[in-house]
Amino acid sequence: MNDRVVVDPITRIEGHLRIEAQMDGNKIAEAYSSGTMVRGIEIILRNRDPRDAWAFAQRICGVCTLVHGIASVRAVEDALNYEIPKNAQLIRNLMIGAQYVHDHVMHFYHLHALDWVDVVSALSADPAATSTLAQSISNYPKSSPGYFRDTQTRLKEFVEAGQLGIFAKAYWGHPAYKLPPEANLMAVAHYLEALAWQRDVSKLLTIFGGKNPHPNFLVGGVPCPIDLDSDSAINSERLSKVQSIINQMREFVDQVYVPDTLAIASFYKDWGAQGEGTGNFLTYGDFPESGISDPSTFLFPRGAILNRDLSTIHEVDLHADDEVKEYIAHSWYNYADGKDAGLHPYKGETEFNYDGPEPPYEFLDVEKSYSWLKSPRWKGNAMEVGPLARVLMLYASGHEQTQELVNYTLQTLDVPVEALFSTLGRTAARTLETKVIADTMQSWQDNLIANIKSGDTRTFNETLFEPSSWPAKAQGAGFMEAPRGGLAHWIVIENGKIANYQAVVPSTWNAGPRDAQGISGPYEAALKGHELHDPQQPIEILRTIHSFDPCIACAVHVTDPDGEELVKVKIR
Repeated sequence: MNDRVVVDPITRIEGHLRIEAQMDGNKIAEAYSSGTMVRGIEIILRNRDPRDAWAFAQRICGVCTLVHGIASVRAVEDALNYEIPKNAQLIRNLMIGAQYVHDHVMHFYHLHALDWVDVVSALSADPAATSTLAQSISNYPKSSPGYFRDTQTRLKEFVEAGQLGIFAKAYWGHPAYKLPPEANLMAVAHYLEALAWQRDVSKLLTIFGGKNPHPNFLVGGVPCPIDLDSDSAINSERLSKVQSIINQMREFVDQVYVPDTLAIASFYKDWGAQGEGTGNFLTYGDFPESGISDPSTFLFPRGAILNRDLSTIHEVDLHADDEVKEYIAHSWYNYADGKDAGLHPYKGETEFNYDGPEPPYEFLDVEKSYSWLKSPRWKGNAMEVGPLARVLMLYASGHEQTQELVNYTLQTLDVPVEALFSTLGRTAARTLETKVIADTMQSWQDNLIANIKSGDTRTFNETLFEPSSWPAKAQGAGFMEAPRGGLAHWIVIENGKIANYQAVVPSTWNAGPRDAQGISGPYEAALKGHELHDPQQPIEILRTIHSFDPCIACAVHVTDPDGEELVKVKIR
């Protein structure tokens, strides 16, 4: 008997993602990923001044606000061959790095841990035994029996009041949960600790960007001047605060996030053999030492890995007509050349004529169009982007710290190298790259201070071209490695205005539907073969999809010209 299991929405933040799994008994035979709202930001950007594009593009998402701003200004700078000062590059690196550390910690504890941690089970834990467990894996100071007893009391108050609140949307008591009560209590305590931690570390973006979310950006640099004697600029006090935040980040990553990941993963080693996607991985590269035009200086290399072959890194060209293309065979869009055509983003189209089902509906007709996401492909290949792709690229390119971290993790968990290509590997990779970035942030901070001490305080390239001096037509690709994966904005400028704008985002690469050849994207491929203990509580689907850290707002949006919401989707 074949049945379809539907999880809608599956995300715990920024929804609009529906997963349908066609079952063969208790096993997933095929899976289908559907973005359930349309994105129209590219249309809104047409005919605007390209220097203002970042302020609109940043609204693609309410979570990943910084990354779209960075991609947008880099697209304009690429189109106009516009270099930025060294200080601006270092400040951008620090801001992007802070976004990574903040985002990954929040994802682990608040969006993904509930798939592995049975919160209610923590009520039966022994606080003293929990303290012993915590101190055996880390020297984090908040590990006393009293600390965990207080946490347990707070949790008990939530449960007795019938208001799980922040701990909602999970299948408590599900037999797939394997952690002992003490490990669950430790994880719940750190869940709550991370809520307080994130309020402090997010201030780094405010220091350099003026506000958060939606920090300010500037084509040609950053909008924060440096003047050590001014109260309204980046001064000694603010630089000292940045240093304090970096220290706070590294402490939590080293003493809480990394140990918790290894401790929880040790109970779920079987997930090292489940959840592989397409076996193809793509990175655009990021964190340049100098200019963005020199990939050889990037901390994260650019490249593609095909068929799990870590011995070969293929070169990637974001400008080439025959590399990155978007397909719409199973998307609710139309191309002028037909549904089977593939378009490079410079020639991309965001036109639609919706003829799909009206919600609420029982099942999607997956033989036809079933998603508002397009299907990006690199040289015809469905590619996974994100932390696993980046860690594999670092590992394959010989990055010493990454190799040490990966080898230590495999050895500690006693799993084979093939476990990297899995739900478990994807989750571990996010943790490992967080440590790499948090450690590297110190060198960017040191370089920024050394540069200032040398007398260089420039944060903006004053030779900004006026539109009258621009070429009649220019085009550029603004890329970066967002926490969720490779992100790029492609812009075409004609007569000083935006003629075309296309954003291909991480969740489009990972969550897109099948293409014209019927090839699945990473989400769909990763779910195939999963066995569900209980189709009414499909925690196995949540674990694998959440390991990608889905954030579908980047891929779907619709508002009218005045910013008013046009569509509300009621989930039954």
